Amino acid sequence: MKRSKLFLVCGLINLISFSVFAQKITVSGIITDAWDGTAIAGVNILVKGTTTGTVSNVHGQYSISTEIGNTIVFSYIGYETIEMKVQNSIHDIQMKEDCKSLEEIIVVGYGIQRKSDITGSISVVSNEEKKSRKPKKQAQSSYNATAYVQSTPTTSVYDYSDAEEYTGFTENRFYTSKEQPLSTFSLDVDAASYSNIRRIINQGQIPSKDAVRIEELINYFNYEYEQPKGKHPVNIITEATICPWNEKHQMVRIGVKAKDIPQEELPPANLVFLIDVSGSMQGTTRLDLVKSSMKLLVNNLRNNDRVAIVTYSNSVQEVLSSTSGNNKDKIMAVIDHLYASGGTAGGAGIQLAYQIAEQNFIKKGNNRIILCSDGDFNIGISSPAELEKYIETKRQTGIFLTILGYGMGNYKDNRLQVLSEKGNGNHAYIDNIQEANKVLVNEFGGTMYTVAKDVKIQVEFNPEHVNAYRLIGYESRILNKEDFNDDTKDAGDLGAGHTVTALYEIIPVGVQMSKSVDDLKYQKTKKKEPAKAPDDFSNELLTVKLRYKEPASETSKRMVIPVLVSSINKQPSADFKFAMSVAMFGQILRESKFKGNATYQKAILLANEGTGKDRHGYRKEFIRLAESIEQLTK
Repeated sequence: MKRSKLFLVCGLINLISFSVFAQKITVSGIITDAWDGTAIAGVNILVKGTTTGTVSNVHGQYSISTEIGNTIVFSYIGYETIEMKVQNSIHDIQMKEDCKSLEEIIVVGYGIQRKSDITGSISVVSNEEKKSRKPKKQAQSSYNATAYVQSTPTTSVYDYSDAEEYTGFTENRFYTSKEQPLSTFSLDVDAASYSNIRRIINQGQIPSKDAVRIEELINYFNYEYEQPKGKHPVNIITEATICPWNEKHQMVRIGVKAKDIPQEELPPANLVFLIDVSGSMQGTTRLDLVKSSMKLLVNNLRNNDRVAIVTYSNSVQEVLSSTSGNNKDKIMAVIDHLYASGGTAGGAGIQLAYQIAEQNFIKKGNNRIILCSDGDFNIGISSPAELEKYIETKRQTGIFLTILGYGMGNYKDNRLQVLSEKGNGNHAYIDNIQEANKVLVNEFGGTMYTVAKDVKIQVEFNPEHVNAYRLIGYESRILNKEDFNDDTKDAGDLGAGHTVTALYEIIPVGVQMSKSVDDLKYQKTKKKEPAKAPDDFSNELLTVKLRYKEPASETSKRMVIPVLVSSINKQPSADFKFAMSVAMFGQILRESKFKGNATYQKAILLANEGTGKDRHGYRKEFIRLAESIEQLTK
């Protein structure tokens, strides 16, 4: 009898203990650096022994559901991993730098490598050599499989380091203002090229010339442009100075600023996450980084926002139907359970994503697909031409497209660029969690909400003052002069708070151009002085015209602003200096025949003069990048 009572008492104690430790709880807190107290964004937070996880937001804050008695693991590159047993709902975490780890690894744009792997000699492989190489097998991934993707996980992955694809193009040349006074192009807000070449340079390699799109390098950075004040949602800013790589030439900067909209005032969002879970996306710089990126975005959703998730590999699945932003745990759980395997039915994935976005369409809302992929489509619609044709049919749906490129080695930049340029879209390359935080948190409005679509610029040059001009970059965005007034012609889109910059190099009247065309045999022309502009406009260097449409409209509005000859200033603003330094850097990388006396050292000096406030440190990072490539090319 006594023994039975003892067993009963022990059983009750165990039951009580189990019920205490099985108690559900939401744990939250702030993660900071133990040395200086600054918040750490992007810390991976995982309930040990489970797939439940999250990441800290830009303020270092986190929140995760678990049970009392469970262990939560906090990990971040360069810091010591912390394991904490859950005892209450508030746990602030201070992370210490892992000095040993920092000595052994170098953080690069696409992940981490050991110092010994990238401090040796550097070799540049030709395209012919690359084509002859075979993929190398790597060790089997230990990533956990779940039921969200039906395909069987692959037993190995490949190193596709020789399989990146970029679209070749010829840089813009000089045009005489007398023969071609109009320059017309679509505004480009993409910045994928900069973070991609940053990743390549940090890898210890020199980027392909075709990977360098100078306008995307310039527009990676924000500039202090004045907010729109009138009826238009955009503002035009201009500035002129002396060209830093050819003192006989002049530079004109055209800046466009979209109005800022606080996140709480943005309209409700209908988002579809379209996630590539094919075998090529396996790894820490691909699907793992996608998952961390999407969690950053989910952390910032409001209750009136909605998210659906579509995945594609051999087949396509809607793994999460449209779900309210107040149900973050459910959305996070689906993201956690994704893994990579199989082929790449990207075209079918895009089609299903549009279908789901249309089904959940919010009138006067932000309807958008967010595609996360390395661009390696190989099932169904796969070629750039096919993708272009399909995406063009979806322009009128009112659904916008954000493209986030991931991965290295097999990255298909050309295919993602097609989707970005031919649809209502923008394009960023995510090489680390900090870049994801920049694009999806710091620049949320600009990335996720369009305030002006089909934005086109046309510049008319005054031949009385301008002998010739060339647009720096925007080669894939050039339009015919007739396209400017054609509202059926698609162009770039501007997000809330976005700044966009275009630079023109000008050869003034009186400065000799190199003779590139022989005199005509059958049309003898007399040498004439440049045509005089009417007296009322003789003081103008050029005129900038801009057209845009409201997001829900198909009729454009027009803005016009002249640039006076007297505005040429030998002491340009810090912003202008920095933009010119980035343009100089890009021209050197592209081995431009128009780079004049540009050098990396000149670009670095000019960038230092134009650093300005640099709140997030992006400009200083550029200077370090330029210093790195200068050393690589010595």
